[in-house]
Amino acid sequence: MFEQANLYWKNKCEPLMDPQWSQHMDAYEKELLLSRQGVIEEKVFAETRLRMGAYGQRYDNGSRHSGQEQKSIAFPEPQIKKGVDTFYHAPGMIRIKMPFGRLTTEQMRVCADICEEYSDGILHITTRQDIQVHFVHIDDTPALFRRLGAAGITTQEACGNSVRNITGCPVAGVCATEAFDISVYADVLFRFLLGHPDAQDFGRKFKIAFSGCTDKPCGLTNMHDLGLIAKTRTGANGQVERGFTFVVGGGLGAVPYNAQVFSEFVPDTEFLRTIQAICRVYARLGEKKKRHMARIKFLVAKLGVEGLKAEVEQEFKKIEYDPRWESLLPAPDQSWDQPLHPLTQASLSSLWSKPSNSLTSSPEYLTWAQHNVQAQCQEGYSLVHIRLPLGDCTSEQLRQLAQVCDHYCGSTVRATVEQNLVLRWIRTVDLPAMYTDLKTLVLHTPGALTVSDITSCPGTDTCKLGIASSRALSAVLTKTIEAHPLYNEKPIKSLKIKVSGCFNSCGQHHLADIGFYGISRIYDGYTVPHFQLSLGGEFAHNGRTYGLALGGFPSKAIPRVVDRLFTEYFNMRLPEDDFKSYLDRRGKKEMLASLKEFMTIPAYADNKDYYTDWGEVREFTLKDKGVGECAGEVVSLTDFGLKRADREYFESQLFLDENKPQDAGIRAFESMLHAAQALCRFYQSDTPENPETVLERFKTHFFDTGLILDPFGGDRFVQYYFQAHQNRGEAFDLSTARIRVEEARLFVEAAHSAYARLGQLDSAKK
Repeated sequence: MFEQANLYWKNKCEPLMDPQWSQHMDAYEKELLLSRQGVIEEKVFAETRLRMGAYGQRYDNGSRHSGQEQKSIAFPEPQIKKGVDTFYHAPGMIRIKMPFGRLTTEQMRVCADICEEYSDGILHITTRQDIQVHFVHIDDTPALFRRLGAAGITTQEACGNSVRNITGCPVAGVCATEAFDISVYADVLFRFLLGHPDAQDFGRKFKIAFSGCTDKPCGLTNMHDLGLIAKTRTGANGQVERGFTFVVGGGLGAVPYNAQVFSEFVPDTEFLRTIQAICRVYARLGEKKKRHMARIKFLVAKLGVEGLKAEVEQEFKKIEYDPRWESLLPAPDQSWDQPLHPLTQASLSSLWSKPSNSLTSSPEYLTWAQHNVQAQCQEGYSLVHIRLPLGDCTSEQLRQLAQVCDHYCGSTVRATVEQNLVLRWIRTVDLPAMYTDLKTLVLHTPGALTVSDITSCPGTDTCKLGIASSRALSAVLTKTIEAHPLYNEKPIKSLKIKVSGCFNSCGQHHLADIGFYGISRIYDGYTVPHFQLSLGGEFAHNGRTYGLALGGFPSKAIPRVVDRLFTEYFNMRLPEDDFKSYLDRRGKKEMLASLKEFMTIPAYADNKDYYTDWGEVREFTLKDKGVGECAGEVVSLTDFGLKRADREYFESQLFLDENKPQDAGIRAFESMLHAAQALCRFYQSDTPENPETVLERFKTHFFDTGLILDPFGGDRFVQYYFQAHQNRGEAFDLSTARIRVEEARLFVEAAHSAYARLGQLDSAKK
C-alpha cells in the first residue's frame, strides 16, 4: 500500500526537485524496503534514516502534553517483525531543515499539508530554526520527503553525524546594526556542504551559525561548533572588503564550551575553502569511538586554536581547487528578499499622517505593537514577530498565515531561535490591518521576546531522553508570569527564561537569565521530578556567557522559585544592575540561601502532587520504598553521601566565583569521589574515602554491571569521574576548572539517577 502512495508522489514531485535530492530519496526508499525485509541491519539503516531527518520518539498514544488543548490521534499498530527498528511500530519525528530559518509561502503550505496528512496537525519550531512534525509513520516518509523536496525543502542531514541546519540571524538584511546581510552566504554554505564528501565522516554532529552583528543574540555563534560573524574592513585599494570572524569549538550540551576565535577576519572569497578544510580536519582527527568526546569542541581543547589552525593550513595544501569557492559567492549588492509592496516617495510621506483606524489606540493593539513589532532599517517598513507558545502552530494556522503573507509581505518569513516566526517587509501603514487578520487566526499573542515568551525543548512529550516535562512547566510558567504583579515592570519583562527536559540543553537553558533542566531526586522510596536551576546566562553578544547550576528544585515548586527570583531582583537591584550583575553582587551562596526552602519535598501522605510531573496524572515513579521507624526516618549512608556530594559541588562553584580555580577543581573532584563512595556504600557500607578503593568498588558494582549507564548519558559522565581520578593533582586555570565543575555536576546527577534505579530494583524485589 505505501509503495503505491510513494510511487504516486515520486512521479508527481520528481520533475520539480533538485535531481540530486531525488536520487538520494530513491536510495533512501530502497534501503527502507531492504531493511523491512531484514536484508540491511537495523543499526545500518538507523544511520540512514537519521541522516534523512527521521528520529525515533516517545510514543504516548499519539498525543502530546503541551499544557494546551491539542489534537490527539490514534495510530494503527503495524505488525512488529523481529529485528526491525522500533521506528516501524511507533510513530517517529521528522525534522525539516530550513536554512537560516527562511520559509516561502509555498513551503508553508506544503509543510501544513504534510503535517495534516501524516502527523497530528501540529508543527513545532525548534531552537535551531527547523520545523519538526511528530507521530509520522516510517512508511510515509518517502512520500513526505518527496513532497517537501518539490517545494525546495530537504530533510537530508537534519540529524545524524552530519552538518546540521545552518542557522542565521532572522532579521538579516533589515537590521540597522549588521555589517551586511548574511542570508545569501548562509544559503551558499548550505548548498555547498549538503552531501559534500568532506562532511560525511564525522564522529558527531556539526552545527554552524551566522550572525550579522557581534553584540546581538541573533546568531548565537558562541554556542556553535563553527560561528561566522559578518565583518568588513578597508582593503589596500581603499575598497570595503567583506568577510567573517570565525569562532570554533562552542557548544551547550552536558558541558557547555564557549567558542574561541579561530580568525578575526576570513575574506568572503576564502570562507568556503576555509570551512571545507575545517570539516576535513574534524573528520580526520575528531574522536570516533567515544561519542561523548566526539564534538569539535573537544578537538579544539586538545589541539588548541593554534594547533587547529596549523592543521587547517596543512589541509589547504591537500584540497583540490573547487571553482564553486568563487562561483557561488553573491554579488556585493545582492540581497535575499525584497518588499512585496515597494514604497514611493509619495507613499512614504503619507506614512506620517495619523492612521484613521481606531484600532491603533486600543490597549490590545498597543500591547501587541509594543513587543511584537520592530522598525526595519528601511524607512516605512516593520518586522512582525508571531509569538508561538511552546513553538507550536497548527497546520491550518500556518496555511492561513501563508495567505496573510501573500497579501502583505510575500515570501519573507523567517523562523527564529526563540521558536517564533518573523514576518519581514510589512508596510508600517498596514500594521493595524495585519493585526486584525492575525487575530482571526489566533496568531496575535502579544509579549514576543519578553520574559513570558519561554523557550522549551519537547522534553518528555516526545523526546526519548527527556527526564522532566519541560513543555508543561513552560506552559504553567507562562500563565503564572503573565499574571504576576511585576510582569509589566521593565527589568522583569526583559528577562529570558529557557527550559530543557534534560541536561542536553536543547532548550538552551545555559543562555538564559533563568534556566531550568529536568532531573530527578529520590525521596522516601519515590523518584520525584525536579528541575536544576541555572542562573546568569547571557543571551546577548551571541551567547557570550553560560549560567551555572544553583541546585535542584521539585518540579511543583518552580513557580514559587520564579516568583522569589522576580521579587528579590526587582526590590534589591541597584539602578545600574542587569540580572547578571545583580547575581554577581549577591553571590551564589546568598541566592541559594534565599531559595533553599523550596527544595523541601513534602511527605507523600501530605502532598501527593509533588510526586507527579506537570501535565501528568500518572505518578512519577514506583511504590513507596518503606516507612521510617522510631519516630524518625531512617537515612542511609548513601543518602548522606549524595548530600555531601551536592554540597561539595556547590562549594566548587563558590570557589569559581571567588576566582580560586585550583580550589574549585579540587573540590569538584571531591564531589565526584563522594558521590561514587555514596553509591558503593549501598553495597558495602564500610567503603572508605580512599580514592583508589572507591574507584575499584565503583567499577565493580556500577560500571561493570551497567547500573550507572543510564540512557541519559551515564557512560560519558562516568568517564568524567575516571579522567578526574586519573588527573588528580593537575593545575587548573579558570577555564579548565569550570569544565571540571560542570563535569562534576553531571556525574553527581548520574549518581542520583543510579540510586533511584537501585531503589526501584529493591522495591521490585519486595
